[in-house]
Amino acid sequence: MVRLPTALLAACGLLAGRALGALDVDLDDPESIKKAAALVAEDLLSFYRGDEPGWVPGILPGPPPDGDYYWWQGGAMWGTLLDYRNVMKDDTYDDTIFTALQFQVGDEKDYNPANWSASMGNDDQAFWAFAALIAAETGFRDPAPEQPQWLALAQAVFNEQTNIDRRVEGGNCDWGLRWQVYRTNNGFDYINTVANACYFNIGARLHRYTDNSTYGELAEKTWDLMWRLGYITEDYDVYDGAHLPDCKGINKAQFSYNAAMLLQGSAFMYNATESDEWKERVEGMTKGIIRVFFAKDGIAYEPSCEPPPGSCNADMESYRGYMHRWMANTIQMAPFLRDTILPVLKTSAAAGVKQCTGGDNGRMCGFHWTTGQYDGQLSASLEMNVLGALTALMMPDVAPPLTNTTGGTSKGDPDAGQTKTELPTFSPITTGDKAGASILTILIITGALSAFAWMSLD
Repeated sequence: MVRLPTALLAACGLLAGRALGALDVDLDDPESIKKAAALVAEDLLSFYRGDEPGWVPGILPGPPPDGDYYWWQGGAMWGTLLDYRNVMKDDTYDDTIFTALQFQVGDEKDYNPANWSASMGNDDQAFWAFAALIAAETGFRDPAPEQPQWLALAQAVFNEQTNIDRRVEGGNCDWGLRWQVYRTNNGFDYINTVANACYFNIGARLHRYTDNSTYGELAEKTWDLMWRLGYITEDYDVYDGAHLPDCKGINKAQFSYNAAMLLQGSAFMYNATESDEWKERVEGMTKGIIRVFFAKDGIAYEPSCEPPPGSCNADMESYRGYMHRWMANTIQMAPFLRDTILPVLKTSAAAGVKQCTGGDNGRMCGFHWTTGQYDGQLSASLEMNVLGALTALMMPDVAPPLTNTTGGTSKGDPDAGQTKTELPTFSPITTGDKAGASILTILIITGALSAFAWMSLD
């Protein structure tokens, strides 16, 4: 797929047949929302280079210092675009999405490619599983039989994260899922909400999709753990996590994606079980999210890092877009919450769109929605936020996520994934390898000396 630079299109006056300017949208008109969302999707993909020669398919440029983005944000972007294509019925980027999701599956078909092991978190792996789940739940193109299947990929991630080698055994933190996959990674001793909320969310959705109660039981076990540890409070505040050995010194920072991930998972559990207990949890999570993350005039913001002087990093800057989408998905699963959630999403989306006045094309979006003004920032995360907000406005009116009995066609594998998580290993260095390395070193040094001699004579 060939994409001309946005600035060039703007200069040629080809941006949807209208003049250069701010993102213009009537939030009461579905067609206007679709047109605006298509422009934001185009701007989002302008940050992606993975379909160009010399770049890696699936990922955004990075990680730092080579670019702003870590591996997980590629998975987050494809999830955003899958929801967008399903809601807006726009298949423009289908080939790009498909290639990206297949390219990053890794040797074990579990979204744990070896070249990302140095920074692999359970939450990182889970965001790619989220994208695979959306593909299954929205009827996205199934891979060929010999390729990894969407449902099986999500099951592989869930199975590996169920394994005890990624968890804590015994003590107050028993059953807690560690933040990092490998013990050599910084954060292996951190039992945080995002890793456990990801696992809970995947389990809830696999439960509904497959009607296998084991997934639901493991999801509920994880909810109970977070509740017992105080990561989720009686007021439905959601805190960030705590370290081993006892998980008692809780970091009380609150981030929107943690709470929204728990809300979405709870909504899937409610939809699958219709139990009063999950109904109460969905209602509680909804009230907590609105109280904490929409406290400023009903506009989404990150209270733990956004207020001046502000310290949100590139990861944190992307959270509100997921929150908007997952709240809208909650309406699909629990329609009785429509009148509570949708007005909030609309107010917030209006603020998000209002500040999309930056960049060469005059419509790039910033981060600080509550100010009503563009803040000069440019990133894929910020475009994802507004695309998520626009998508969320129309999501409640499209068909709910599929299951394997309501039109879902993705093939699963209950045994997918590795039985044990281990760091990638390399073949032992042989005498021949050492000899070859020595010869190569001698050749390089000889060539360098010759070059230096030539330069001296010159």
